[in-house]
Amino acid sequence: MNTKRVLTFVLIVGLLAAGLMTSCRGEPELGSEENPIIWSFVPSGEMERVAGGAQTVADLLTEETGLYFDTNVATEYAGVIEAMCSDPPEAHMGSLATFAYVLAADRGCAEAELVSVRYGSPTYNGQIIVRADSGLNSLTDMAGKTFCRPDPLSTSGWIIPNLTLRAAGINPEADLAEIVDAGSHDAVVAAVYNGDCDAGATYVDARSTVEEDYPDVMDVVTVIEVTEDIPNDGVQFVPSVSAEMRATIVDGLLAIAETEAGQEALDTAYSWAALEKHDDTFYDPFRQVLQAAGMSIDELQ
Repeated sequence: MNTKRVLTFVLIVGLLAAGLMTSCRGEPELGSEENPIIWSFVPSGEMERVAGGAQTVADLLTEETGLYFDTNVATEYAGVIEAMCSDPPEAHMGSLATFAYVLAADRGCAEAELVSVRYGSPTYNGQIIVRADSGLNSLTDMAGKTFCRPDPLSTSGWIIPNLTLRAAGINPEADLAEIVDAGSHDAVVAAVYNGDCDAGATYVDARSTVEEDYPDVMDVVTVIEVTEDIPNDGVQFVPSVSAEMRATIVDGLLAIAETEAGQEALDTAYSWAALEKHDDTFYDPFRQVLQAAGMSIDELQ
């Protein structure tokens, strides 16, 4: 065998051996620095603020648990759902609002572990807002008007207001002049303030988040309707994340939520004051609201 053939043979054997070793090692363990846990958030407020707070929470969680995380902020709820439902998952954790969570859970892609607390409660309300000088005083005045929503899958920003409008005799698709996707609750408030939309829907009270830019927003933008109680957003996992890893992450989040730095980061990301353990059954009353309205999850997508 000549030298050239020997070198070629050695190279092939080396490549095969390297491939075999890689195969034996497999993918790095989830939660390692090489294979971090992907945690996807949605833009409930100004995206840079959410992203900054989310990354700080993840950094604190790494210090607490030794696990590594990669955070991202999707442009819409549907993006997080698809990331959690993909095979393999493109996101291992999500912070979905109620309707988006129920949608993902019904597809078998998400399992609730934590629910956020705001103003001392794990539930919240939606609101429908208009300019105080608009002459719009009730839901029946919405016909022919332009309506802003944060996202088609936002529970407080569209799903519940949609049902509320229907109960008042307004069919959003047929009776509103236009439905505008503003991208966030902050943006809905700004759009109504600036007159870009006649009305809009947000959580209570998203107006406070834009007071720095619009100091008189509480006077200029008024609330004409408040919805029923809605479960808060929280933290969900894809089914493939082990119970042991979930427990570590959940305990870690509860621990950092008790610290000053953790509270500041959670507040920056999502205005979370605290977190509580709740499983999927916590969302059953919301499912019952949909059933009582004669609407299905599929109809509201």
